Amino acid sequence: MTESTRHQIEPQTGPNTVSPTEQNVGFKANRTVGAPLGTHATRVLLLGSGELGKEVTIALQRLGVYVVAVDSYTGAPAHQVAHRNMVVDMANASQLRSLIAEINPDIIVPEIEAIATSELSAAAERGIQVVPSARVAQICMDREQLRTLAAQDLGLPTTPYEFAGTLDELKAAAKRIGFPCVVKPVMSSSGHGQSVVREAEQIEAAWREAQVGRRAAGEGDTSRVIVEKLVDLAAELTMLTVASSAGIVTCEPIGQRQEHGDYRESWQPADTQSAVLEEARRLAMQVVQGLVAVSQEHGEHGWGVYGVELFVLGDGTVLFNEVSPRPHDTGMVTMMSQRLSEFDLHARAILGLPITADHVALQIPPHTAAASHAIVVEGRGQALFNNLDVALSAANTDLRIFAKPEVNGHRRMAVALATGANSDEARVSAAQVVQSLDIEVV
Repeated sequence: MTESTRHQIEPQTGPNTVSPTEQNVGFKANRTVGAPLGTHATRVLLLGSGELGKEVTIALQRLGVYVVAVDSYTGAPAHQVAHRNMVVDMANASQLRSLIAEINPDIIVPEIEAIATSELSAAAERGIQVVPSARVAQICMDREQLRTLAAQDLGLPTTPYEFAGTLDELKAAAKRIGFPCVVKPVMSSSGHGQSVVREAEQIEAAWREAQVGRRAAGEGDTSRVIVEKLVDLAAELTMLTVASSAGIVTCEPIGQRQEHGDYRESWQPADTQSAVLEEARRLAMQVVQGLVAVSQEHGEHGWGVYGVELFVLGDGTVLFNEVSPRPHDTGMVTMMSQRLSEFDLHARAILGLPITADHVALQIPPHTAAASHAIVVEGRGQALFNNLDVALSAANTDLRIFAKPEVNGHRRMAVALATGANSDEARVSAAQVVQSLDIEVV
């Protein structure tokens, strides 16, 4: 690995770019990659091996990087393609510490949030690059820390909110916020533990749901919760924002549809007015600038893809919601829409390669769109996909089957992709792929 150096980079231009001069970014010279497996120069430890991690693994391998993929179960998607796979409880600090010592990686790439972040901090202190940084991983897995940073430190507009640590505090906070409101554990994802509360009598049930759905729950512990005003949304956007050695840039906005707090469809570009788009870009850049600054304060880079989630209200107001410090599930549409998908961008950024506005450009023709449609399978057993010849008969469609070992209830098992003359047409084409598939659970 080359020694750490500082480079002067000419500022990028354009409304969706922040130059490294403004950010005072220094970075390691490009790593040597592509050596034979026994003498590789860059070793990545991937913590979490789901469908997003699988695509990140493939992108890194194309650049000659050796990848060790870790998850809590055997046969996870990234396990199927990585150079080496391991099963570890990543929320267990002792197990994670031993794993890092054994692998001795150059870079640690978290793909999930249920990780003992204290060990990420310890690794960063020893000179291991954590993506985007150990401090950002800690902030983004905790809604309280993230909302405090966004709303109070950075001044971003958000929904009205309060935090509560007991049922009585929640009752009082909900009364002040007003009904309807949303209650979420401060540590959860994909809608787990989330409830919409429309009247005071539902508060106790919402508190119980938050405790059941919280992440890394210890016996006898209780989770703090956030209670937010339920706002009338016109749209939800994801702004994929990339921090790299060349500064910060944003991709075209991604529209999305969720069910129970989990992604079901996304499309790019989103159908947004120019004023909404500019405000969405401004907020996304601002929050990522803030997170990169926090990283640099702790001697880390902050490089990588950030999935910034935004609310758009009926009057065009744009509010910050959350940010994922890694590729976003709604961003799977970029496998169809961009020359470099969010996974390619993530891989390049974390290796110290520059990402500019040209790198995040769409590859689809002007005035067209791409869409993704999550395929959620219900049942118990293995999911078998049939009728692919019919499902993929149209040239404007594609499919990614994750090959997860089993379904136990309901689970996202694949994603359909399509392009069209506009977002509605692309969404219809992606949905037709799903409808044409014959999926058995055996």
